[in-house]
Amino acid sequence: MKQKSLSAGAVVIHGWGDQRKYLLMRCFQYWDFPKGMVEKGESPFLAAQREIAEEATLTDLSFPWGEAYTETAPYGDGKVARYYLAVSATQEVVLGYSEELGQPEHDEFRWLDVDAARALLGPRVRAVLEWGHALSATPPLSP
Repeated sequence: MKQKSLSAGAVVIHGWGDQRKYLLMRCFQYWDFPKGMVEKGESPFLAAQREIAEEATLTDLSFPWGEAYTETAPYGDGKVARYYLAVSATQEVVLGYSEELGQPEHDEFRWLDVDAARALLGPRVRAVLEWGHALSATPPLSP
């Protein structure tokens, strides 16, 4: 399937080592990491940061592994999702309000350990979790 659109987001973690928690957000019955469409002229990396701020109100993020990313295979109508790995200094999330929808885009969020996150995610997004979990166990490029 040919890629028709690109969304960008991040596997957002809080904590280190065995204390890592992953931010998952639910829209309808699907759990995913915060992400959204890359706007015209916008870099995917900046789009990921904007989407996390809009959807979860998290702005104090660091990207200790730089701009390393993973992408899903094309799905749906050819959409590809690109995910970076971000660290949040806080677990304080407020679901962002979508002017388009007239309500929050997500129904709920959870900070979960890797096993609980695996249990909620479908295969496509679970592969992204595994990538983020493995990368976050390696030394960061920067603190």
